[in-house]
Order: sequence, then C-alpha cells, then structure tokens
Amino acid sequence: MKRLIPLFLLLVATATVHAQNWQQRPNAAPQACAVHMPYGIPQVQKPDVTPICRQGYFLLHDNQAKHAVWGAWLVTPQTVNGCFPRSNNFLADASLPPNKRATPDDYTSTGYDRGHLANDAHQSWNRDTGNESFLMSNMMPQLPGLNRGIWKLLETATGAWVYDSQAAHLIYAGPVYNVATDRKIGKNQVNVPNGFFKIIVNTKTGTTLAFLFPHKEGLGNDLGAVQSTVADIERMTGIVFPVPGDKTVKQPGWPINFKNVMDAKRQLCKG
Repeated sequence: MKRLIPLFLLLVATATVHAQNWQQRPNAAPQACAVHMPYGIPQVQKPDVTPICRQGYFLLHDNQAKHAVWGAWLVTPQTVNGCFPRSNNFLADASLPPNKRATPDDYTSTGYDRGHLANDAHQSWNRDTGNESFLMSNMMPQLPGLNRGIWKLLETATGAWVYDSQAAHLIYAGPVYNVATDRKIGKNQVNVPNGFFKIIVNTKTGTTLAFLFPHKEGLGNDLGAVQSTVADIERMTGIVFPVPGDKTVKQPGWPINFKNVMDAKRQLCKG
C-alpha cells in the first residue's frame, strides 16, 4: 500500500528545492520602493550606506556594521497572510560587495539568531518576497530569547492589527547601536546592537505605536512594558522618521485578536 505524503511536508520539500534554485534579483532603484515610503524616507547621517529596495521592503544598509540602519515595509490586508513556506535559505546579499556584507556563517556558533528585520511571515505572499526576506542584509544579530519571544509577539500582533482593521500598516524597524563600541561577530565583524526599535503606523487612521527593546532575554510578553515614543527612538538612533501625528505622545496600545488572522491564514492555505 502506498504511503501518502502529507501535503504540508510536500509543500515544505518543494519550497526547499525552489529556494535552493532561487536566483537573487538585482537591487532596485529606491523610487521602486515608493509603496513602502508613504510619508517619505527616514533621514540619518551615516557614512558608507547602501539603499536596498526589494519588492517587500526597503532598507538602508550600514556597510560598516553589516546590517541595516533602518528598514521599512508596508503590510496590507492582501499581504498579511501568505502560503509560501518558510525557506530558511539564508544568503549573503549579492547586491553588496563581499567586504561590506554579512554572510550566514558570521552568525554560526555565536549565540545570536539571524533575526529578521522585515519578518518572513509577512513576506510569504510571494515566492520571491519570501526568499528575499532571508537575505543577510535583512538580518540583525538577536539573542534567541528576544527574537523568538516578545519581538516575534509584536510581529504577530502587527498581523492581527492589519487584518482586524483592514488597513495597511507601515512598519519601521532597526537596531540601536554604536559601531565604535559594540561587540562584533564573525569573520566580517557584524555589529551586535544594544537594542532594537519598531514603529507601526496605521495608515488609515494615522495613529502610531512605538517600541524600544533592550537587547536582552527574559522580557516577557507585555508589549506595554516596551512601548515608547517616536521621539525617544529618534533621540537614541539619530534617525528622523516621517510619521503622522505628535512624535512625543505615547499612544494607548491597540487591542490584539490573534484568532481572526490565524483562522484566515488557515482558510487561505488549506488544501
């Protein structure tokens, strides 16, 4: 009697083969990423940086730190759920010179995760966007307890906010760091951030939430405890973020309903 291969395992196996055969697309011109810049481009004074425009996100890469200064991406009700399986196909970004980029091996045996900036779950609506989320220019060294804990919780909460409001949400995210003093890992000397930030804008209402995460584990699951203001993030990073509203105000947190968006994903991807 033939053994039937579960559909999920078949999809994962097929996606793995596709990811291994996937060819990186060239870095697009910044104007091609206008969809991710509805309020304009964040401003920062940094030497030796490279704008990187992908279909699913836009980031400014620090060629000395070997990771992004900031990233921005728009999550819409149409892209919040996708069915392309996670590839885990981490690759050096071929659009950057070898001496100005990280490789997957830089993170090996360091105790740090390859932490996504633009998370894979909200890039999985397309084979190319899903694969591009695993380029190392979209990674930052993150302690596992942070990356897989409250950072992931906020990623999931963002999806719930997008789905329940049926409004596109703009996300800015990145590290808090000082290249001159922070720890470095790997042959390419990837800078390890002191912390991380995330700014989330409901583009329908113009309301904004801001979060600052110290780079440590054991932060729990209370998003209110890491909530901040855009003004505080600007002060700590030196980046000026174009957002609507008063940057000094800490907005009340939004209700989170994980069930609706998860049920929608199961319905979309069943079969």
